[in-house]
Amino acid sequence: MTKKFKSRPIVLMAIVFGVLLLPGYVKFQELRHADRELEANIKQAKLDRLNLEDEKVRLEKDDFYAEKIAREKMGIVKKGEIVYKIVPEEK
Repeated sequence: MTKKFKSRPIVLMAIVFGVLLLPGYVKFQELRHADRELEANIKQAKLDRLNLEDEKVRLEKDDFYAEKIAREKMGIVKKGEIVYKIVPEEK
């Protein structure tokens, strides 16, 4: 046999293994990427939760802060106050 025919089974085996393993490897990479994204989302959600807990404590304990937020975000005014709203000119 010549060298050309001796290497043919090895090449065929390599192709077969490549065809069999490639889809699994591609799926593994996709899952790994999805896992990284989910881990990043979890990390961000934990940070958001901590910030919200801090905000909750501050709103419960600091009356001036609670009043400031109520005025700025909810538009609440005290009885007898007059609210002036300044609208910028359009050019």
